[in-house]
Amino acid sequence: MKIKIENEWPLRYDLLLRYRVIEIIAMWEGRLTTNHLCNTFGIGRQQASKDINDYNTRVAKGNLVYDKILKGYVPADKFKPVVTTGTADEYLYLLNRNKTLSSAFESLDLHYANTEVLSVPIRNIRPELLRPLVQAARTHKRVEVDYVSLTNPEAETRVIAPHTLVWTGMRWHVRAYCEKRKEFVDFVLSRFRGKPETMDDSPNHASDDKAWNRMVKIRIKPDSRLSKEQQQIIATDYGMTRNQLVVEVRGSLVPYALKLLQIDPNKVEAKADAQQIIIDNMDELRQWLF
Repeated sequence: MKIKIENEWPLRYDLLLRYRVIEIIAMWEGRLTTNHLCNTFGIGRQQASKDINDYNTRVAKGNLVYDKILKGYVPADKFKPVVTTGTADEYLYLLNRNKTLSSAFESLDLHYANTEVLSVPIRNIRPELLRPLVQAARTHKRVEVDYVSLTNPEAETRVIAPHTLVWTGMRWHVRAYCEKRKEFVDFVLSRFRGKPETMDDSPNHASDDKAWNRMVKIRIKPDSRLSKEQQQIIATDYGMTRNQLVVEVRGSLVPYALKLLQIDPNKVEAKADAQQIIIDNMDELRQWLF
């Protein structure tokens, strides 16, 4: 997203972060004060006030209105997101980030509302492991690693060419070319052992990964066993149009997308109210499953 402000291009990253917090809090909580910025970024009240004023006069003119009763800024009637996409996920991610920071630094006061965020357990990933993989992905290098799996618990040496780190919603993995299997596969980061050894250049790049570069459409609809009224509820939950939602993902990520949707391609829940949604084009997706 490119935001151009008078005589300030490119926009400084720290300013963009503050403008995003201003917009997110105002939009999703309905009341913004200087305390939100002071507590989040460790800045003074004068600087926070200046940031809010700059946002409202130069970045998103007239987006905020000061409410004397609430003693804070509220969204104007014609409020329109400028530095965010305007989706609830941005607010929820902000809450999750603040919860993580607050648990690590007890002195921080980053709670914005009466909320609680449930997080999955953190997988054991060491910096010594991740750094070489990130650097290899950026420079197209081969890497020698030791890797364990459920089918092979003994550490096995592999030579891989990583190209992208992927968060599946539950864990991190790296998409890489495996010279043993002679194909692009996913490696769970927490299952690497020892320290990766960077080697020479790899001829296998992300552009060669067909499953990664192929975009696939997942068509979701309410379970047809539900009543029409129940189906309408589910359709509204997911923002469906004509009882259908199309989610586009990379071919290699289809299995993870189905897990996030809590859809088992080989099983249908006995109760429709437990299943709730089904995949309308499962036959098309089977080629992408493990």
